[in-house]
Amino acid sequence: MNRLLVRGLAALSGPFIAAFIALALPAVAAAQTPLPMVEGEVRKVDAEAQKITLRHGEIPNIGMDAMTMVFRVKDPALLARVKPGDKVRFTADRVEGALTVLSIAPAD
Repeated sequence: MNRLLVRGLAALSGPFIAAFIALALPAVAAAQTPLPMVEGEVRKVDAEAQKITLRHGEIPNIGMDAMTMVFRVKDPALLARVKPGDKVRFTADRVEGALTVLSIAPAD
């Protein structure tokens, strides 16, 4: 009986694999799309809370208009690179539901 089940699944696997690939490819492509660099200015650095307040331009990947707001940081070491008043370029995305700065560097 197991042999029959395996043969049946093997026969059906072609359409299922095609459907899986058709559904998975857009997600893989989205995961590989680089995040946009956003211009901003550091307003506050809170190393203890691992947060940064940025006045920033539009963040298109999360549908956010320009504003000033607080972000979590993916890596607390990022906060050592900046201080209030610094002009920066950064990437941000939703991580576990929270808006999070993933990279940050001084603006040129």
